[in-house]
Amino acid sequence: MAEEHRMSYPDSPPVIVVDALSCIRHWYTPESWVCGGQWQEYLANLEDFINAFTAADIKLVFFFDGVVEQKKRGEWVKRRLKNNKEIGRIFQFIKTYRQQPGRGMFFIPSGLATFTRFALKSLGQKTICSLQEADYEVASYGLQHNCMGILGQDTDYLIYNTSPYFSIEKLCLDKMVTVMYSRENLCRALNLNITDLPFFACLLGNDVVPEAALEGFWHKCLTSCPPKSQSYDKRSNIILAVANYISGLPRSYSSVKNFEEMLPLGSDKTLLCKAMESYILPGQQSPWLPPSLSNSQALSAKQDTGMCSDQEIFQLAKEQHITGENYMVFNILSNGEVECSNTLEDELDTELPGQALIYRPARQHIYSVLLEPRKDTQRVCSVVKEWFVYFGNPLHQPELMQPVQLDIPGEMPSLRTLWLGKGPDIENQRYSTFLACFHLQDMVEELKALKAPVAAVCCLLMYLLLQVDSLSLEDLNAFVAQTLCLQGMSAAQLSGLQLVQVDSRAVQLGALFIRGLATLIMANSACGFPFSMDDFMPWKVFDGKLFQEKYQQSHRGCSLEELLEGNGFLCTQFQNLKLLICKACMAKNRTIQSRQRGDGFIAEMQGRGRNANFQQAHRTSFAPPYRNQNRGYQWRGLQPYGSQTQPSGRGYQPRHQDQRRRFQFTPRWPR
Repeated sequence: MAEEHRMSYPDSPPVIVVDALSCIRHWYTPESWVCGGQWQEYLANLEDFINAFTAADIKLVFFFDGVVEQKKRGEWVKRRLKNNKEIGRIFQFIKTYRQQPGRGMFFIPSGLATFTRFALKSLGQKTICSLQEADYEVASYGLQHNCMGILGQDTDYLIYNTSPYFSIEKLCLDKMVTVMYSRENLCRALNLNITDLPFFACLLGNDVVPEAALEGFWHKCLTSCPPKSQSYDKRSNIILAVANYISGLPRSYSSVKNFEEMLPLGSDKTLLCKAMESYILPGQQSPWLPPSLSNSQALSAKQDTGMCSDQEIFQLAKEQHITGENYMVFNILSNGEVECSNTLEDELDTELPGQALIYRPARQHIYSVLLEPRKDTQRVCSVVKEWFVYFGNPLHQPELMQPVQLDIPGEMPSLRTLWLGKGPDIENQRYSTFLACFHLQDMVEELKALKAPVAAVCCLLMYLLLQVDSLSLEDLNAFVAQTLCLQGMSAAQLSGLQLVQVDSRAVQLGALFIRGLATLIMANSACGFPFSMDDFMPWKVFDGKLFQEKYQQSHRGCSLEELLEGNGFLCTQFQNLKLLICKACMAKNRTIQSRQRGDGFIAEMQGRGRNANFQQAHRTSFAPPYRNQNRGYQWRGLQPYGSQTQPSGRGYQPRHQDQRRRFQFTPRWPR
C-alpha cells in the first residue's frame, strides 16, 4: 500500500496516523506488568515498532487524548469504576498466589499512557496531543493530509469518512501485514451510503447516545425486519435491522428530528444530533444535518484564555500541549479540569493511601503556581476540578481543589517570569519554586549537587517519606538501591531478571513511584522546566522487576553488599543519598523507622486483612514517634478513634497544611 501511495501521490510520502492510546496495550509486550513497568524493555519495543515502518519508508504521526469531553465523561467514569473491580481481582490473585496473574488479567502499568508520549518524542517521532476528542483529530488529520491510513482499534474510524482504517490488533510487524476495514464494503453489505454511517453508528449506541435509550427502538426494528439467517447472533440481527430502517428513511434533517422525538433521551432532545455532528469532519456535510450544524465540532476546538489572564502565556501553554511538551498545564489553564485514570492500588491495604491523595498537596501547590493567587490581594483563586480515580471515590462529580500558596519568602514569581524570564536568577527561581511544590525549598543546594535524574528521585522519595508515615527504612533502601543498580543495566539484562514471587505491597509502591514521576513532570511544566523532561523518565530511574527484587531483599534484612549486587563503588553513593534523604526528613521532624516485612508478616496481613486488633497490636512500630501539634503534621491512619485528629480518606491527612487551611479528603471507605 505504501508503494501504491507513492505512485499515486509522488509529492506526498506515505503517512500513517496512529491512535496511540488504542495501541499501547499491543506495544507493551514485556512479560512483567504488575511490578510498575519494564520501561527499558518497553522503550526498546517502541523503537522496534518505529524501525519497521521506517524501513518501509512510512512516516508515523502519533495522536494522544489531551482532554475528556464532557459529553463522554459518563462513559469515562463507567469504565474507570469497572477497572477498579479488575484491579481488586488482580491484587487478590497476587496475595493468594504471590505471583503475577496471567495475560488474561493484563492491566497496563500505571502511567503508561503519560510516558509513552515522552518515549515517542525521545525517539524522534511527531506526537500530537489533542485539544478535543482524539479520534476526531486523528480522522481529521488523516483526511486533511492525504494520509495512507489510520492505525488503531476503534470502530469509529470506520464511521468517519476519512483515510483507510488499519487494525493494530491484527498487525504482524515482521511481515508488515494487517487487516484493513473497508467502509465501502460495509456500506455495500448494509445497503447504506457512506454519509449514512454517522446516523447508523448513533442508532447502535455509542459514548454519547446510551444503548439503554435505544433498546425499544431495536425491538421495533427486529419486529419489522425478521432475521434473514438463523446463524446470526442478536447483535448482528440488530445491526442489519437498524441498517434496513435507515435505508427506508428520507435522507433529511426532519427524519432525524422525528426520530429524536421517539427516543427516551431525557431532557436533551438534541443528543442524537450532537452525536452525529461529532463524526462530521471539517469541510464535510451530512444530508441528515443542516449545514449550520455540520461543522460545529471543528468550531468547538476554538477556546478563549479560560482561567489564564495572559494571552501570550495561554498560547504558549496551548502550543506545548499540542506538541506533547507539557503535562496537565493547558487543561488547568483552559478549563480548570484534570483527570487521572486507574492506578494499581490495593483497596485492602489500609496503610498506603491512594496516590491521588498522597500527591494532592503537591498538586494544590502546582495549581497555585499556574493560577497565580497573590498574598497581598483579596483575589479569590479559582478551584480546579479533579477527576482522580481512587478506591472510595464514586466519581459522581469532580472534587473541587483549592490552590494552596507555596511557603516561600517574598512574592511568588509570575508565570511570565518562570516561563519567559532569562538569566541565572530566574533559573534559580524556577528550581526553588519547583522544590517548594514538594515542600523542599530548603534543599536547593543539596539537590543541585546531584545528577538531575538522581536529584529527581531524591526529591520524590523525600516527599513520599514526609507524607506517608508507614514507609520505612527498608522501603527507602529498596528505592535507592534500585535506582543505583539500574544504571548501566540493559533492557536485555532487565528482561532476564526472574522473580521467585511477587509482593503486593511492592506492586503498589511501584505504581506510587511512577505516579510520583508524573507529578514531577507536571510541576516541571508549571515552573518553566527547571529540569529537562528527560530527567524524569521512568526508563532512566525505575524498573518494576528490579524494584521488586530490591524490596524483597531489603525486607528480608539482606546485607548492603547483596542489596547492591557486590558493587562496592555503589556503596558510597547509596550511603550518601540515604543520608541526604534522612537528613531532609529529620529537619521536618520525620524519623524513618526500620520495619521489616518478611514472609510471615505478609501472610499475617493476608490472613487478617483490616482487622483492628492487628493494627492496635502493632501501633508502636507503625507510627513515627514525633508529633508536632503546632504545625499540624498529623497523618495518623492508625491513631485511636478518640483522638483529636479525625481520620478520613484511608486515615490520611496531609502534612504541611496550616491548621487554618486544613481540609478533609473524601473517605477511601467507611470506617
